[in-house]
Amino acid sequence: MGRFYKDYADFLAERFEGKMQKLTVNAGFSCPNRDGTIGRGGCVYCNNSSFSPNLAGGAGFSASKMSVSQQLEAGKHFFERKYPQMRYLAYFQSYTNTHGDIGRLMELYWEALSVDKVVGLIIGTRPDCVDDRLLGELAAIGKPVIMEYGAESSHDDTLKAVNRCHTWAQTADAVERTVAAGLPVGLHFIMGLPGETREMMMQTVERAASLPIDTIKLHQLQVIKDTVLAREMGVSDDGRMMFRGLPLHIFSVEEYVGLCVDIVMAMCRMNGNIAIERFTSQAPADLLIAPRWGLKNYEFTNLLNRELELRNKKS
Repeated sequence: MGRFYKDYADFLAERFEGKMQKLTVNAGFSCPNRDGTIGRGGCVYCNNSSFSPNLAGGAGFSASKMSVSQQLEAGKHFFERKYPQMRYLAYFQSYTNTHGDIGRLMELYWEALSVDKVVGLIIGTRPDCVDDRLLGELAAIGKPVIMEYGAESSHDDTLKAVNRCHTWAQTADAVERTVAAGLPVGLHFIMGLPGETREMMMQTVERAASLPIDTIKLHQLQVIKDTVLAREMGVSDDGRMMFRGLPLHIFSVEEYVGLCVDIVMAMCRMNGNIAIERFTSQAPADLLIAPRWGLKNYEFTNLLNRELELRNKKS
């Protein structure tokens, strides 16, 4: 366990023996708030290229032109040269990975599990796109399946403002049904969404900690090129950043470290068994508008751990 909080390595070590690695795959899905099912345009901050690698495992080819198994084999090749004993989790990350015909979904999941040394699945999706039938099918696979839901905020006004087209109640319901199906579950949140105060962000963390989740994943709001957020943000007459009439605060490194310290302390106080998978995200430099911190994820974590140690000494 990490010195101040349970991290994702701890979570994996509880469930798997030996070294594990996620392999991200793009299965060609869309999102229901993008394709017209429940909305159009997608989330205002989303440019999927900013967090879904175009190159499988860094191997130098377009993942979108390859099958799921081909992407996984390419990712394995990248890691196996250095870690021949590594085993893998197929991470369905891009867009909404349960948004489709259940038969086709299961075909893709089984294709991933047919790849040698792929021992489980991580399925990233929305809380409003998982029904009990699918959860039952996933539980019946008989291999580890971890569900990750993009909740983003616990505040419905915020979710509406960024065009998520779901509610916090749907998130809480999805978590409860997933746990009832016997599957581990994590939630993803973005800190600093338009209109949100620090108090609101902490409320979201506290609400998440009250749910029976296994992991939580955080990152700072990033303004990415070719998004609605980038096109429509501006500066008010009094010099404040705004988006559609809502205050838009871009964190400095120091501010965000301070927020994450408060989050860690709140999480440990409420439910220290929840693993914190990450605190930041890194969009490619050619797509990122702000904040441009110039830090890798591990460098931010080192800053955070130092601040946690200082806070701990003062308490």
